[in-house]
Order: sequence, then structure tokens, then C-alpha cells
Amino acid sequence: MTPNPLGGSPSAHGAGPHGPDPLNHPDPLDHPDPQRAAATAATERLLRAYVRETGTEVPAAGQSLHLVLPLSRMTLRVPVRYRSATGWHRFGEVRVVTSERGGSLPADIALAAAALVREHALRRGRPLLDGGDAVARVLDSARRTAVHLARRRAEAPGTAGPTPFLDAEQALLLGHPLHPAPKSRGEASDAELDSHSPELRGSFPLHWFAAHPDAVVGESADGRPVTDLLRSLAAGVEVPAGMVPVPAHPWQAREAVRRPRTAVLLEAGLLRPLGPAGPAWYPTSSLRTVHRPDAEAMLKLSLGMRITNSRRNNLRGELRLGVRAARLLAAGSPGRPGPGGWLRAEHPEFGILRDFAWVSVGRGEGFPEAGPETGLETAIRDNPFRGGARNRTGGGTGGGTGEALCVAGLLAERTGPGDGSPPPYRSALCEAVERTARAHGVSTAEASERWLLRYLEMLAVPLIRLHAHHGIALEPHHQNTLVALGADGLPVAGWYRDSQGYYVAASRAVALERLLPGLYEGVELVFEDSFVDERVAYYLGVSNLLGVVGAFGSFGLAREERLLGVLRAALERLRAAEPGAKGLLETLLDAPSLRCKANFLTCVDGLDELVGDVHTQSVYVDLPNPLAEAQP
Repeated sequence: MTPNPLGGSPSAHGAGPHGPDPLNHPDPLDHPDPQRAAATAATERLLRAYVRETGTEVPAAGQSLHLVLPLSRMTLRVPVRYRSATGWHRFGEVRVVTSERGGSLPADIALAAAALVREHALRRGRPLLDGGDAVARVLDSARRTAVHLARRRAEAPGTAGPTPFLDAEQALLLGHPLHPAPKSRGEASDAELDSHSPELRGSFPLHWFAAHPDAVVGESADGRPVTDLLRSLAAGVEVPAGMVPVPAHPWQAREAVRRPRTAVLLEAGLLRPLGPAGPAWYPTSSLRTVHRPDAEAMLKLSLGMRITNSRRNNLRGELRLGVRAARLLAAGSPGRPGPGGWLRAEHPEFGILRDFAWVSVGRGEGFPEAGPETGLETAIRDNPFRGGARNRTGGGTGGGTGEALCVAGLLAERTGPGDGSPPPYRSALCEAVERTARAHGVSTAEASERWLLRYLEMLAVPLIRLHAHHGIALEPHHQNTLVALGADGLPVAGWYRDSQGYYVAASRAVALERLLPGLYEGVELVFEDSFVDERVAYYLGVSNLLGVVGAFGSFGLAREERLLGVLRAALERLRAAEPGAKGLLETLLDAPSLRCKANFLTCVDGLDELVGDVHTQSVYVDLPNPLAEAQP
């Protein structure tokens, strides 16, 4: 294993903990009315996304943000509870200014969303009807969030998920901190979401179909027949002799049978609905990926429901990409290790969860391999997090010990119990840092620095070095990454998941195809080096690392400016140690601005982020780079 290229040790002179509100007002997230608390969360997410994507300057904490909307002839005034260098601001109640003398009236989430969306739609010449759809999603997200809060507040003290892995997957009650509609779930009913939602600790048996073998299509990275994989996962499902079990999400099963190509299979008797059967599976934070603690694999099910900005249909091209990536990671020989062997040798504490197989129905005449999809496409994913005990971590692919946690769940904000008292910790991150401070006898601020450096070592460094040595880049946003924590709260292992986020830099394409002939056939995988650097700078730099820094600051654990300096110094050391990462690290450290996905603008423009060319699926904006000015 290569020595830690980050080197060094954290300074003992970091800032002590501080509250996000200089006036020490009660946190509106802790309001006893779950609808009020949910409205606060929804408003903050809307405002964070809006000010980031429009380049609006946020004043210091204790002052008021004035959002002047000239096309709508309206001004909104918002008190700033905490100003974040990375965008994790905290805001108070929105008010509409009614007079030049400062008169104002309160504005609820509906008015705030309508005003901001309308201004943007008018500014960009978008139809106002499109804006109405975006506002509806913001309000649906706020309503869903209120249900999550009410349900969790009604739980008995100490209630948790069945395993630590699932507990973290179920922790995202408020949703993405920089998305205007993080909990919008389109067409699903409340009754359906009772069992389908991780936030409500839902679980459900899968809906199974029986398919004739001639109708089954799919592949696996190691050549194992997908029919064998499916039979091993279909415990408790009675399948007619000679047929193959095919899983579906219960919501998707209803939608898929209405698709013309699926209907053809049903009418021909090549596909038969069996209904719900077998043991319960648990939805993870993405909703469509399901986990069972005793199963050998997780399943990423197709789900045509619109969640945030996209319908989560699995596309066959994406599924092939997952299998191709798994084969690439396995390529090589003992004398000439490929990317996967190199990664295991250099970073045994880090692993990639492979989407190593996929399955669907529909093949032969009238069913071209490229689709259209039947709606029953499923990816089969590694499951190292097996076993039912709450003190057990999967280990396996990523090694290490402790609890495996989705990073988005680790950073997820919590609200108080609704009785006027605050939550014991604002997030699981706070609890982990407090454990670190106690175990090592240091301040919370220094514990935060140690935690950030260890997080870089376990998660970011392996990803950057994989990119530098092999030209393979991933999309490690918070929901796609996991860490295991040791007894002292520090990260001890890391994982990446999701087959959709793979890029090969064009400069390395020929070498990788020599390692795995046919690597690029039928999949979109090779991109210009500069574009790959830009996307990694966003997903790993802006979304992940700067997001972690923002969480530390927003939760009052440490000053963001200090952590940005720690982060910059660590990446400077890595730049000196890894010449192959020069382009990426120059972008992260020196570029005055970074390209950033614009969730608000993408939502208002009505784009589906999973459809179309990868260059134009989402709106991107330039974000001032806080690392460029950070002082180590």
C-alpha cells in the first residue's frame, strides 16, 4: 500500500464550535409543528439553490438577504442565520417587502417558490406553465417532508433501522441540501409511499413475473447466467416450471404492464405476473435500489416515477455500462494488474460496489437490444453489507470495520423532537465528531479537521489516484459514496456505488481497450480529458468535498474557512505526489470558478437528467471556487 499522500497532521489551532445563529434564536427546524419545520427545510433548500445558481451574494449572519425580483415587481427579505462559504446557508422566515420603509408580510413556501420560479421563467423566456410544474414539485416535496418528520417524531426513543447500513439509508428526511424539490415523488400516493419510502422505514415484497427463458435478456460480468442469479434471489417465490423469475418494484409493475412491448409478451404467454411474493426488501436512499440484509446482491430496479428532476427508468445502455465497468475492473493478470487489482493493492480500505449483472425481458424479433425498454430492467449490485446484527459491517469489497454509512445519510440534518428541545445532534456527523473528540482528547474543531483528513484518505484519494493512474473517473456525490466509521468516529473504509457514473479519459482510452478488447462497443464511456476533469471537479470537489465542509460549518462544528485551508493543503500535497492528477487538481485548486450542476434551473427548465446527451442533461453554472482563495 502506498503511504498516505496527504501526509501531515491537523493543526491544533482550529476554531472551536460555534452556533449557526449569532443571535442564538431557536432553530425553526425544531418547531413543534412538523409542517412548519418541513416548510423551513423546504425554504432553505429552495433559497440555497437559488442564490448559488443566480450568483446572489449572501450577507453575513445577522443581516438580511434582499432578493429583488424586478420582472415580478417584488422583493423578498430573508434573515441570514448562518452564511456558508460553500453554500450551506441557514435562513429564517421569508417576508415580502411591502413598503420602502421596511414594511413586510410573511411569505409561506408556496409564495416564495412561485415568486422565484416565476422570475426565473420570465428572465429566461420559459413558459409560465413550466414554472407551475416546478412550483408543484417544491410544494409536494415540502408536504412529503412534513410526513417524514411527523412519523419520526412519533417513534419511541432509540428507534433505528434494522441495520446500521439501512439506518443511514433511511436518514435523509429533509433531502438534498441544495435542491429545491428533494422529496418530490410525482405520481405516488401516500399509501404507496408508506411502504416504498426509506424515510418512513418502509419495506415490501417485490412484485415478481415469470418469464419464458427465450424472453429473458441480460448479462453478467463473470459469465454466470442471469437466470441462475435470479433464482437465487427469488426466495419464497413459486415460479412455474420452465420459467424464470423476474423482479419489479411494486409501483413499476403496474406501470410496466401498460407498455406496448411488455403487453406483447403478456399476450403471447411469454410473461406472466405472479404478484408480490417472497421476503421484504428495504428501499435505500435512492428509493429504487433495494436491500435485503441476507441477500447476496442488491437490486437497482427500474422506477418510472419522477423523483426530483428525473424519471428513474433503467436504460439498457446504462446497465451494459455497469457490466462493462465491472469487467474492466476485473481485467488484468497477476503480473499486469488492471484497474481493480491496482486499486485493491494500493487502497485495500476502498472498494467499488459493482453493478455486475442486469436482466430484463424482451428479445428476438421486434425487440432490438438497444430498446425501447420494457420497464422491467434491473441491475444486480454487490452486497457486502450482509447480516442482520446492528454492530456488523459488510467489510468485503471495501475492507475495514465499523458502521457502513451512506455519506448523504451521515450528513443529513435532523430536526428536534417537536417539544421545544433541540435534537441531541444535528446529524450523525456531529455524533461521529464528538466521539473523535472524546477518544483523542481534542477540541471539536480539531476533531473536525482530523475527520476531514481521514475522509479524504479513505474516499477521495483512491478516486483521484484511480483517475490519475488509469483515466477512470466516477461520480462520487454524497448518495453514491459510503464510509465505515471506527470506534473513535473516524472513517476507516470507503465505497463507491452506481453504474451510471463512469467516464474514461480519451487520453487513456487505447490503453484500457488493450486491457479489455471491445470495452467501448455499444456504450458511451470515452470523453475528452477536460470534460472528465470538469465533471470530477463537480462531483468529487463541489458536491462531495465542499459539501462536507459546508456540513461542518452549518452544524457549528468548525469554521469553514479553516477547513477549506486544511482541504487545500492536503490536495496540494496530493498534487505534488501524483503528476497524473495535474489537470483535475489544477482545476480544483486554481480555477477561479468551478462548473456546478444547477438543480433549481434544471428543475424549472423541466429537464430529465437521465435522458439525452451527457453534456446537456442538466443545466450547469459557474460557481466561485472557495478553494482558490483558501489559506492553508
